[in-house]
Amino acid sequence: MADDVDMRILRTLHHAPRAPFRLIGEVSGVSEQTAARRYQALRRAGVLRVVGLVDPAVHGEAQWVARIRCRPDRAGPLADSLARRPDIAYVGIASGGSEIICVIRSPLHTPRENMLLQQLPRSGAVLDLTIDLLIHPFGDLGTSGWTGYGGHLTAEQEQRLAGAGSPPSAPPSTLLPLTAEDRPLLDALTEDGRTSYTRLTEVTGWSKGRVARRLESLESSGTLSYDIDLLPEHLGYHLNATLWLRVAPARLESTGHAIAAHHEVAFAAATSGDHNVMAIVICRDAEDFYRYLTTRLATTPGIDTYGVSIRVRRLKQAASLISHGRLVPPAPVR
Repeated sequence: MADDVDMRILRTLHHAPRAPFRLIGEVSGVSEQTAARRYQALRRAGVLRVVGLVDPAVHGEAQWVARIRCRPDRAGPLADSLARRPDIAYVGIASGGSEIICVIRSPLHTPRENMLLQQLPRSGAVLDLTIDLLIHPFGDLGTSGWTGYGGHLTAEQEQRLAGAGSPPSAPPSTLLPLTAEDRPLLDALTEDGRTSYTRLTEVTGWSKGRVARRLESLESSGTLSYDIDLLPEHLGYHLNATLWLRVAPARLESTGHAIAAHHEVAFAAATSGDHNVMAIVICRDAEDFYRYLTTRLATTPGIDTYGVSIRVRRLKQAASLISHGRLVPPAPVR
C-alpha cells in the first residue's frame, strides 16, 4: 500500500506529469533520489503509468461510449478481445458480469451499428448494444484524472509546479497535424510519458532543441496531453462505478463541471442518448459510495435521474492494459 509520501508524489505528477525529480522531491518534502526511487517502485509494481496521449480529433476521430449487454459466461473473453484493440479504451466489465463498457475512437460519420458489430462474435453472446457519442468532457483543462487519493498540495506548491511540464491551462486553438516523423516521439511517450529528452533524441534522431520545440508545440496546441493511469485498489479504493445521469439541458454545463470537480470523480462528460452525462466514480467501498451519492451528488443541482453500473473488473485504462493486478503497456500494433 502507498503511504503519504507516495500520495504527495502522485499529486505532484497530477499537476506536472513531466516535472523533474528534483522538483517533485522539493514539493513532496523528500530528496530527489527518494522521489525517483518511490516513483520507479510504483511504476515497476504496476500501480501507475504516466502516458502521452494524442487527441483523437487530430485523426478526425470522435470518442463513443459503448454498453454491451451479454451473457455473463461470455463477457470475459469478449472484453479481453476488445481490450487488445488500439481503437478501444477504458474497457471494463460491470453489472455483475453481464455488461461491458468501453470507449471507441471512430470518425463521426461512421454508422454506429458498424463500429462494433463487425468486431463482435456472430453468436448469442451479445444480447443488446448501445453506442452514444461523448460530446464534451467536463473539468478544467490541465488536470489529469482521479485525485481522490489525497496528498493535497498547497497553493504555493502548485505555483511552483506551474510551467514545469504541466498541461496547457487554456483551451487549445488549433490541433497540429502529425507527420510520420512524429511517430517515434509519440510511441516513446505512449510507452512512458516521462521519457527523458536524451532518450527522445535517440529514438527520433533529432537534436535536443528540436525535440523540446516539437513537444512544446504539440502540448500547447492540445494535440498531446499526459494522463496518469492508476490502479486505485493499490491505494485502498476498491469500488469503481459508472453513473448515467439525466440532466436538464439548461443545467448541463454547470452540473457537468460541478460533478467533474468532485474528488471521487475520475471522468465526466456530456453524452448523447437517454442519459446525457456519464461519470466514473472511485470510492473506498460501498458505504463510501453511498455517502457520495447521498451528499456530494445529491446536493448537485440539475440531476433528474441516475443509474449505476458497478464495475467488477477493469481491463484497460487510457493507454494501459490491466494484467494480474498491474498496469502494463498495450502490445504494439502489428
